[in-house]
Amino acid sequence: MLTPEMKAQFARDGYLIVRGLFSPTETATYRDHYMRLNEERRVPGDTRFAGANPSDPLVKYPRMLQMHRWDEISLNWLLDRRIGDALTELLGAEPFAVQTMIYFKPPGARGQALHQDNYYLRAQPGTCVAAWMALDEIDEANGCLNVVPGSQSWPILCTTQANTQESFTDITVPIPEGTPVIPARMQPGDVLFFNGQLVHGSSANRTQDRFRRSLIGHYIQGDSQQVAKHYHPALRFDGSEVTIDTSPQGSQCGIWVTENGKQVVEVVGYEKVERATE
Repeated sequence: MLTPEMKAQFARDGYLIVRGLFSPTETATYRDHYMRLNEERRVPGDTRFAGANPSDPLVKYPRMLQMHRWDEISLNWLLDRRIGDALTELLGAEPFAVQTMIYFKPPGARGQALHQDNYYLRAQPGTCVAAWMALDEIDEANGCLNVVPGSQSWPILCTTQANTQESFTDITVPIPEGTPVIPARMQPGDVLFFNGQLVHGSSANRTQDRFRRSLIGHYIQGDSQQVAKHYHPALRFDGSEVTIDTSPQGSQCGIWVTENGKQVVEVVGYEKVERATE
């Protein structure tokens, strides 16, 4: 399904957008389904917004986590063969599925500061990988994902305080000044695959009338032996469960230092992860 050039880009940059992996009709069906789930509030949304200012758009449209555990449509999407086949080509072996998320990101909603997904999932050995599907037309105005090409080669970075006026999470990772940060503009049905070490984030939705809805699946490499406890059980693409050990509640992390006039990452610390739900 993927060309050699596409696989080379993923290996080089740590991410790849597969255009039109899902049809407009399929994408509209998913979009409508999750809007109904939000209205029904069958399960609570992300509890981090429970005490937020009622005027915060994310109070009305909080992201949902792990929908596949109670919603068959979400489970079928997470285990869709198109995603599984693409991931298998990119990784060289079929991965295991561990998480679903839906972000609504209504007009005026904050984005998420730069971060690395494997900080939260803590897949070992190797890393996790995301399948991030656009349910709307997504660009800089409504807060598209921004990625740092090549950062998949970095270790997990030690976190610093984020600007919570712009980000709904309160931590971020620093990057050297002048490092390229690329917007991932997408159409409904496009899927962005990216490595769990890749630094990425998004800005606020600054539009008055456009949502930026996205459906996300997280997976871990097929030879992974550990993942954080929030991501159990891991699933094969046939739906059967996989026995995976639980990762420790923390991991080593790196900081930027200058060596011979260049910025490099030195692994010097150990950081406990309190909330492994990103």
